[in-house]
Amino acid sequence: MTVLLVHGDREYLREPGEELQTDLGVLEVPEDVEPGRTLETHLGEPFEVRALRGPDLFNHLERTGAPMMPRDVGLIVGHTGVARGDRVLDAGTGTGVLSAYLGRLGADVTTYERDPDFAEVARENMDLADVADRVEVRVGDVTEALSEGRETDETGDEDADIGRFDVVTLDTEDAPEVVADAPDLLVRGGFVAVYSPFVEHTRDVVESAREAGLADVETLETIQRRMDFDDRGSRPSTAGVGHTGYLTFARRP
Repeated sequence: MTVLLVHGDREYLREPGEELQTDLGVLEVPEDVEPGRTLETHLGEPFEVRALRGPDLFNHLERTGAPMMPRDVGLIVGHTGVARGDRVLDAGTGTGVLSAYLGRLGADVTTYERDPDFAEVARENMDLADVADRVEVRVGDVTEALSEGRETDETGDEDADIGRFDVVTLDTEDAPEVVADAPDLLVRGGFVAVYSPFVEHTRDVVESAREAGLADVETLETIQRRMDFDDRGSRPSTAGVGHTGYLTFARRP
């Protein structure tokens, strides 16, 4: 069990039995370490032991690109209602932040990543998030997997069938093509959620969802601003608009 060692604004990941060496001293992590304890270095500096939670994963997972922001993950969870026992098809794994969050909710996730090196990093991240038993990282293009699934349907090879899912999440350039197949991928009442960095791509996703006969199609731009509080008063921060991207949701009737 990996734990987070916290001293002020410093955070370090360590396994039980490992050693932490910093300018604050040397700290031996006990084999029986538990979250909530306070450990001290040989110089007497205290470190709080914490269990890893979602925001900690976002901060500490090894990155292979820009990970999905927690604000976007929250919208996906809230708008799809993904829950324990759901089957999720994900494409565009990247760092794996979304897959890790969904796995920790209890969903069974099959996620596709085209780059083998990125996929290997994502697998290591799933181990760190303690969801490797729930999140399967596959190397490949999800559209090719869908094509193979259709072929096996025709031959009757059920072992290779990609099956149906409660939720499909996409962060890929070919999302409109996958959305077109959503009626065959989703259980009735299931959701598809697409993250898009560009509005042109978002429009293509919306058109594909409508043409596929999906219901409740809606797109949200994710904007979040911090609040500043000081002696002069309170107002939204002027340090940027806080835009991350566009999320499109749709549902199989």
